[in-house]
Amino acid sequence: MEKFNFVTIFDLLMDYIKSGRIRLDKNRFTQPTTYHDPCNYGRKAQMRFGHGFFEEPRWILSQCVDDWKELHPTRMHQVCCGGGGGTLTTGYNDERVFYGRKKMDQIKRTGAQMLVVPCHSCHGQLNNIKEHYDMADLEVKYLWELVADCLIL
Repeated sequence: MEKFNFVTIFDLLMDYIKSGRIRLDKNRFTQPTTYHDPCNYGRKAQMRFGHGFFEEPRWILSQCVDDWKELHPTRMHQVCCGGGGGTLTTGYNDERVFYGRKKMDQIKRTGAQMLVVPCHSCHGQLNNIKEHYDMADLEVKYLWELVADCLIL
């Protein structure tokens, strides 16, 4: 019987960076940056599987950006972005925008100009609501997109 090895995107990126398979330039992004813990990769994974992905994305982020700040509260106490469960497609737009207000307030308090997320739902939600909260200039970037943008070719 064949065995398969399963890894997360976090494991893969960490392995590539630590092994030197890819090299990153930390000087590509100098604007203040913050990181959002998605519910599914963080709290829900911790509760269901005993391991939330908190440290891995932060380590990857710190290989790409020097000036990044934590949101507060953080990790297991992080605030949902309001976009979970595919709410972008439900038609409950007013509710989705309303529930995202706490997340946008968190981001504003950091002074971040770039927000890094590893979740597609969070990425879509936060990009969609940022103008509602006078944050149209906030750059919302996937974690792996940030890595790709920092690659030394």
